[in-house]
Amino acid sequence: MIIGCFLTSSRGFCHMGREALRLGGNTFQFFSRNPRGSRAKALDWTDAEALNRLCAENHFGPLLIHAPYTLNVCSAKPETRQFGLDTMMDDMERLRATPGNLYNFHPGSHTGQGTEAGIAQIAEALKRILPEAVKSNTTVLLETMAGKGSEIGGRFEELAEIIARVPGNANLGVCLDTCHIHDAGYDIGGHTDDVVREFDRVIGLDRLKAIHINDSMNPLGNHKDRHAKIGEGHIGLAGFSAIIHHDALRNLPYYLETPCDLDGYAREMALLRRMWADPASL
Repeated sequence: MIIGCFLTSSRGFCHMGREALRLGGNTFQFFSRNPRGSRAKALDWTDAEALNRLCAENHFGPLLIHAPYTLNVCSAKPETRQFGLDTMMDDMERLRATPGNLYNFHPGSHTGQGTEAGIAQIAEALKRILPEAVKSNTTVLLETMAGKGSEIGGRFEELAEIIARVPGNANLGVCLDTCHIHDAGYDIGGHTDDVVREFDRVIGLDRLKAIHINDSMNPLGNHKDRHAKIGEGHIGLAGFSAIIHHDALRNLPYYLETPCDLDGYAREMALLRRMWADPASL
């Protein structure tokens, strides 16, 4: 099973790799810069190269680099859209230090413009971003969202329309967040096969590159986006067993975003590994 958790880059690239191994992971996720701001640390290329070697030596799955939450490339404010584009373009340059991985971002909120306008603006941003991502062999991922407020990405059709509007989109994919789609109304734990078929029909399973594996504090279709620890929310352990044993999902990389400390992440990874290896362990 390819699984990891969110780690901080405050102590450097290679430290994250060693921390992932200590916790029992074989991948991990980290923010490209301050998740609530725009500042990014100066790149230490030597440290990044050490991480790349560690990942190769330990057969890591792809790392997932997450864009800051503050970015919104479909805001009604032109200056906010430009800030988001500039930041993501800078991230593309920085990703040359860790090539061959995944870059995930929240599509954004249309802030009153309407879904159609939001989709068009996201697609325009991706037309600029994707050619730069090619230079580091990075696949850019649109994240499935809970659909709260004016958020884009709460329906598979919205992500499919964004993808369709971007030519040369071979390095554009989707990160499926289990909490988000549960909150959006897709019963990923209770009717896993139906949701997978719907994703394939609307978007295509070839676009699905990663899974954020999170339980939800909310009932199905609540549109709230409140993550819970694995097995302690409305998806539940039986739901996660169905998810990780589905043929279309089993071998994808999984990234925990649950409300845990590092020891909690280690326990959740161990639990999911046991479930993945033996369904009867539930």
